[in-house]
Amino acid sequence: MNIANDRVVSLNYTLTNAQNQILDSTGPEPFLYLHGHQNIIPGLEKALDGKAQGDSFKISIPAADAYGERNDKLIATVPLDRFSGVDNVKEGMQFHAETPDGELQMVTVTKVDGNTITIDGNHPMAGLDLNFDVSVLDVREASEEELQHGHVHHSHSHEGCDDADCESCHDCC
Repeated sequence: MNIANDRVVSLNYTLTNAQNQILDSTGPEPFLYLHGHQNIIPGLEKALDGKAQGDSFKISIPAADAYGERNDKLIATVPLDRFSGVDNVKEGMQFHAETPDGELQMVTVTKVDGNTITIDGNHPMAGLDLNFDVSVLDVREASEEELQHGHVHHSHSHEGCDDADCESCHDCC
C-alpha cells in the first residue's frame, strides 16, 4: 500500500542540520502520523507521498518547507508583570501566548533582563534547512476515529479512560 491522504504511516527517521548534528530521531518506537492532515512538516509529507512499506531515502528540506524562515516580527520584549503567576521566569521556558487575532502561539523566553523579558514566537527550528534519513515501516488505512480527530490513535484500551487525561490519544479521544 502506498502512502496517500488519510493513511497512517509508521516510520523511523533521523533528523540532522547542515552541520550533520542529530537534532531528533525516532527512538525505540516508530513515529506514526496521518498523511495529508498537516501532522508533519510540508516538505517531508510531500517527499513521503507515494512511498511504500520498505522504502528508505534521504532528503534535504529547505527551511521554507520545514518550520519556515525566521521572522523577526515574532520576537518581542515584554514586561515581567505579563507573566503573573510564574515565580521565576528563566531563559528557555515556553509559554502559550494569545496573538492579536486570538490564536494561541507558543513562545520561548530568550532573555531575562531585570523586569524585561524577550520572547520569541519562532519555532526553534525556524530558518534551518533539515536533512532526513527515513525508513517507511508500515502504511495502513486510518480508522474513522482517526480521520475525525485528524491524527493517529495508538492502540490501547479506552476502558475507564477519562478524556482529559488520555495521554495516549493526545487528550482528544
